[in-house]
Amino acid sequence: MCQECGCGSGGDDVKIGAHTHEHEHHHHDHGHSHGKQTLNLNRSLMEKNALLAERNRGFFRAKKMLVLNVVSSPGSGKTTFIRETAARLGASLRVGVIVGDLATDNDAARLRTAGIPVIQITTGTVCHLDADMVAKAAAQLDLDALDVLVIENVGNLVCPADYDLGEDLRVVLLSVTEGEDKPLKYPPMFHSANVAVITKCDMAVAAGFNRDLALANLNRVSHHAQIFELSSKTGEGIEAWLDYLIKQRTAVNDK
Repeated sequence: MCQECGCGSGGDDVKIGAHTHEHEHHHHDHGHSHGKQTLNLNRSLMEKNALLAERNRGFFRAKKMLVLNVVSSPGSGKTTFIRETAARLGASLRVGVIVGDLATDNDAARLRTAGIPVIQITTGTVCHLDADMVAKAAAQLDLDALDVLVIENVGNLVCPADYDLGEDLRVVLLSVTEGEDKPLKYPPMFHSANVAVITKCDMAVAAGFNRDLALANLNRVSHHAQIFELSSKTGEGIEAWLDYLIKQRTAVNDK
């Protein structure tokens, strides 16, 4: 997966908020040796990310925040889903967002219309967020003023599956316009999710969406995940999702 695909090669800078950080994926100290050595750099990179993710998780839990890592393919409605979630939770929970995108800050600008704090990560050629990027972006937010931190990952159902960011819940979206077999095509991502959300349900009839088949495929791959069906546009089904988040935030606060 992402360890083999070479994404991010070329040394492009990752821009976080008002700052720029050189992405460290492809910078390694190989040392000097007179004999032959084989270095498993992929393992080293993933181990580093895992350690940083655990550090993030401990830090976020100390702040009593519920942290979501929202993933999907491009065009599934992540930004609208997050914006409506934040707007509707406004009276109950304070939400902040970290947005990951290859280019532009369009999604961040749309999210700010909900009156919430947003930090943009522009990844350039890197097709996922990692724990280090999230830590640097979170440092630019007033975390003491937040109850829920939402991380909108780069639109991609492959590489983000490999990267723990320190979240409490990984939330994967499946739009009714994408096809019922999406979970079968991208099993690592859907299997790794704690929550699966079927989005754009107001378009299900027009899209010819087979709900029973989609649920069967989700239960086959994501059998442990909590499933929600909703429309961010009409609000259909969103109350159940909001109630779930409030309960999850209470559980985090009680730990």
